[in-house]
Amino acid sequence: MATLLSVNVGKPRDVPWKGKTVHTGAWKSPVRGPRMVRRLNVDGDGQGDLAGHGGEIRAVLVYQLQSYRYWREQLHRDDLDFGIFGENFTVDGLPDDDVCIGDRYRVGEAEFEVTQPRVTCYRVGMRLGEPTMASLLVAHHRPGFYLRVITEGRVQAGDEITLTRRGQEELTVADADALLYLPRRDPDKLRRALNIPALSPGWQQSFRDLAEARQPEAEPGWPEAGAGTRQPRQEPAWPGFRAMRVTRIVRETPTVSSLYLDTLDGAPVPDASPGQYLSVRVTAGGGADAAPGAREAPAVRSYSLSSVPTDSTYRISVKHEPHGRVSGFIHAALRPGGLLDVASARGTFVLQGGDRPIVLVSAGIGATPVLAMLHRLAAAKDPRPVWWIHTAHDRAQHAFADEAHALLGRLPAAQEHIFYTSDAPRPGELHVTRGRPTAGALAEMGVPADADAYLCGPPAFMDALSGFLRERGLPPERIHTEQFSALPAINPGITGVAAGAAPRPHQPSGPPGTGPLVTFARSGVTTPWSAGHASLLDLAEACDVPTRWSCRTGVCHTCVTHLVDGDVTYTTEPLEPPEPGTALVCCSEPAGEVVLDL
Repeated sequence: MATLLSVNVGKPRDVPWKGKTVHTGAWKSPVRGPRMVRRLNVDGDGQGDLAGHGGEIRAVLVYQLQSYRYWREQLHRDDLDFGIFGENFTVDGLPDDDVCIGDRYRVGEAEFEVTQPRVTCYRVGMRLGEPTMASLLVAHHRPGFYLRVITEGRVQAGDEITLTRRGQEELTVADADALLYLPRRDPDKLRRALNIPALSPGWQQSFRDLAEARQPEAEPGWPEAGAGTRQPRQEPAWPGFRAMRVTRIVRETPTVSSLYLDTLDGAPVPDASPGQYLSVRVTAGGGADAAPGAREAPAVRSYSLSSVPTDSTYRISVKHEPHGRVSGFIHAALRPGGLLDVASARGTFVLQGGDRPIVLVSAGIGATPVLAMLHRLAAAKDPRPVWWIHTAHDRAQHAFADEAHALLGRLPAAQEHIFYTSDAPRPGELHVTRGRPTAGALAEMGVPADADAYLCGPPAFMDALSGFLRERGLPPERIHTEQFSALPAINPGITGVAAGAAPRPHQPSGPPGTGPLVTFARSGVTTPWSAGHASLLDLAEACDVPTRWSCRTGVCHTCVTHLVDGDVTYTTEPLEPPEPGTALVCCSEPAGEVVLDL
């Protein structure tokens, strides 16, 4: 008979960690007497990060006395008191290799259902002072598990734990944990996992992803897992960078030029999906972000393909940004016949098939990826209704105006809506409006709620238009946005940085390193590697490059990052290697010069 040994609670607190502040409820302590367990929590308890912990599906965390004994021996620790693993219930019995997802248990007055293994999280390592603890819990098959509350009631130490119903498919907690995080998955167990209604939605989605032979796009347990917390896998057309020749340069506006890039041998370029981008590498002066005393480093920037590939040619269009190192070189020094180092086309902001209406929305140079989509639609004379909505400062700054107008004329059901923030429409220009697009303007255009929308422009512009489109009834999963700057950070529990107040990426403080160059392509930072950094993630954080992570020990793959060029070695071997062409930056360092899509 299993027994409840301790009820542990703790309110979230701010804990200093690596120069940051983490808001966490991992510090829990035993309490005496009965405690009421409610649908979301044990009375007196709380979670600091509700994205990964707590809520109805994860109301109570359970850990076992037997695992305490195991870790005391493995870690040579005699200070592992109940609650230190962040659990609410410390129990005698209920081992992870016997308890099944969907099992129901009565404890005191309450009844519970097992919903999922523990989420891999760096905070258990913080609490124990063992940074690799999240990885150890998975590798040693001792994760613990979460319960949801079926019947609220009081519980206390000493209560017996009675199994009231065995879970459907009888998949154990340890098997479910290994099925997600470890290699050599059992197809039969994966099939069984998909049939368990009690399994939490995040884990269900992750197992569906695995059943479809792709890596899960989110750390399970996060709400709205389908939003994709990881960089999706892409197979590059060629590894690293290769030289391409600039055959033409066309001035589109005083600040925007289009470059036509051909292969050196005249062979056709690999096809690319409309909306994807090329990364180009140049060495063009020291740049404002160069570390004092550092050797001249190449710079990498990404530019959308502004048309679909033709024969042996790609076209990208580049705006000359003030003080822009790469755009300045392209506009001032590059000439037809010159060479550029180019990485193969990447990006998941691509035109989807289907029969739904299409809304293409852009501002300024953000027109480039949606213009490529328009090229593809026009070439196919696509019958779908298309709305082309573009915002520019004025006519002089309106790139591709004639080109887009001509393409729209080749479509059977297209609308064109142009907004000039500092220019008025001319007589007969019924499609031109002075100002910016608004919710009312979208309503007047008749933008339908069943459309697929593609947006590219400054972040504030995309945020505003995304909101207007949601007001029109478009579901978030049909509103696609492109962001060339660093991806939004995922740093669970970290506090103290207000929205929009994060510092710009920069060189790390201190003397420059002496190792191979590391380039964070989206953030525009290249810096020499220093052995003083524990990992590429640690270096990125020292540069204030936005990062994405959860476990920090190579388990959850939230930090998986595309390798644009180069390779890495692992300081801590991940439990499951990432796919080729990607790296887990939380536990790796450069094997040579490396370019990361961060």
